[in-house]
Amino acid sequence: MDAAAGLVTAGYCRTGHRFTAFANSAGHSTQGQAAEAAMDGIARAGGADGTARQHVDRVADLDGAGLGRRAAAKARAAADPVELPPGRYPVVLEPAAVADLLQNLAWYGFNGRRYAEHQSFAVPGTAQFDRAVTLVDDPLAASGLPFDLEGTPTGALTLVDAGTTRAVTHDRRSAAELGVASTGHAWAGGATFGPIPRNLRLAPAGTTGTADPTGVSRAATRGPAADDVTTGAIGDPDTAALVSRMERGLLVSDLWYTRVLDPLSLVVTGLTRNGLWLVEDGRVTRAVRDLRFTESYPRALAPGAVLELGRRAVRLPDRTDGVWWEAPSLRLASWNFTGGASG
Repeated sequence: MDAAAGLVTAGYCRTGHRFTAFANSAGHSTQGQAAEAAMDGIARAGGADGTARQHVDRVADLDGAGLGRRAAAKARAAADPVELPPGRYPVVLEPAAVADLLQNLAWYGFNGRRYAEHQSFAVPGTAQFDRAVTLVDDPLAASGLPFDLEGTPTGALTLVDAGTTRAVTHDRRSAAELGVASTGHAWAGGATFGPIPRNLRLAPAGTTGTADPTGVSRAATRGPAADDVTTGAIGDPDTAALVSRMERGLLVSDLWYTRVLDPLSLVVTGLTRNGLWLVEDGRVTRAVRDLRFTESYPRALAPGAVLELGRRAVRLPDRTDGVWWEAPSLRLASWNFTGGASG
């Protein structure tokens, strides 16, 4: 709030500690504990909003002042937006927008129940994504529980390896339907929705490492747009480096109100939110009014469609305790914008 002085602010800081035990009549038992902290804030300047989010293992790693400065800078930069016509635009998606891709891929693509029912796009052994895409579900990358609701051990599961789909997630029920082993993904909503990855990360460029817990960029590469402080639109040097290599397109801060139109091809419609900017010659030039999009998430990440990944992943909180999404910024060849946000 101090960093966004003079602006309307709202948000939350939450902490969680869970101690869980499992036992059954067959004599199996285990126990474990997990902890997390998260912060999500918004700053508003007139009708323009800016947000910043962070998920960490320890309260001491939360940077409230840094998040506040970023949210305020984005809100101020989003003033006086221009209208753009619908169409396909090259985009740089910031980590918060990429998190929406990961969430929908998790629920509708790598869900073992949907896969068993032939309602998933996933085809293990097939190069369905660009080679730059590696997706790993890893609850133990943070302070997660080492077992699932059924007592099955958890661990890192590579779902996509250099563009090739390798696996989907299973609990005991979906695994039994297909004659395979559970991957340790039983959870409280699994009976209704099926087993899903709940700690999914997109590996940054050149590494399979995890997020910087401080949320402070240590990117070694700064493009020309990294010094474009007049707009405040670019969150960090890592995103700036991707923006600097885009001739003309859009910088997207966030996606929201996303709804699946076709689960099998994972066509999703939704809106941009909390900052949308026009990029020309590698520099942010103007704020843009929010747009509606309709896009197949697997198509947007298909071979040849991913131009560049950032080098620093950011871990972002979900609305549910114990769930997070981790991703760097992402530069894509095109994104299908279909109209204004009110259309």
